Amino acid sequence: MEFLLVSLLNGLSYSLLLFLLSAGLTVVFSLMGVLNFAHASFYMLGAYLGFQISLWAGFWSALVLAPLAVGALGMLVERHLLRAVHRRGQTAELLLTFGLAYLIAEAVQLLWGRSALPFHPPAALEGPLFSLYGSAFPAWRAFMMALALAMLVAIALTLRYTRVGLIVQAAFTHPHMVEALGHDVPRIFMWTFGAGAALAGLAGVIGGSAFVTEPGMAAAIGPIVFVIVVIGGLGSLPGAFIASIAVGFIQTFAVGFDFAVAGVSVAQAAPVLPFLAMVLVLLFRPSGLLGNRAD
Repeated sequence: MEFLLVSLLNGLSYSLLLFLLSAGLTVVFSLMGVLNFAHASFYMLGAYLGFQISLWAGFWSALVLAPLAVGALGMLVERHLLRAVHRRGQTAELLLTFGLAYLIAEAVQLLWGRSALPFHPPAALEGPLFSLYGSAFPAWRAFMMALALAMLVAIALTLRYTRVGLIVQAAFTHPHMVEALGHDVPRIFMWTFGAGAALAGLAGVIGGSAFVTEPGMAAAIGPIVFVIVVIGGLGSLPGAFIASIAVGFIQTFAVGFDFAVAGVSVAQAAPVLPFLAMVLVLLFRPSGLLGNRAD
């Protein structure tokens, strides 16, 4: 019972961090049709900027300013890079964001080096929130969970019930009609891409302080994010949420098991299990769990 409850809490906190990161990628693809290979790099950049800003102005300032800075960079990328290659199709967009990911990784190493940085949560949240069977559950993980759930609700309500959300969705499905009504469609796309990058930056500040801030963090979590988006269904925010919960629990519980199958322990196979789940989902439901895009 102790292992089950502790693993449930740890799995839920990790799952919600994955969702916070995958939400930005899902929103951008759903509204713009752009599958951003540099999304995990924006996550890493958010962590590094959060560390630097926290040294100057404290952690809470970094929690606000770092995502805004990453979002501003995302807007510049869309305005001056993605927009220029958009007419050449999705292949050009994929190659551009793929190259951008390498540029961000090199820039991070040039500015901050190759070693892990001592980026820690604020002192007020470093202690335990409560103890369960002798195991302390950190207050920081509870804050991380609450923030991810708040962002889920905010995104869903914005897209469904606000004028801004309706205009943004219509700009993708009926851009000429939206433009005829007097809205600047390219600017809408720029702000949408910036919002997705800002979500990745926010996840970076949270994840970088909760786990580790080092140059390999984008490469480590990037493939998992794409697995989540594929399992949930390209462009589906509810699907990304369900897939994040599933992948987070799969990895958390697998790490805790110590029995072996054919000489390989379940804990050793934990990094492969999300990809196996993706293959199974694609075999039986190629569009993903809640996929809503035919292309």
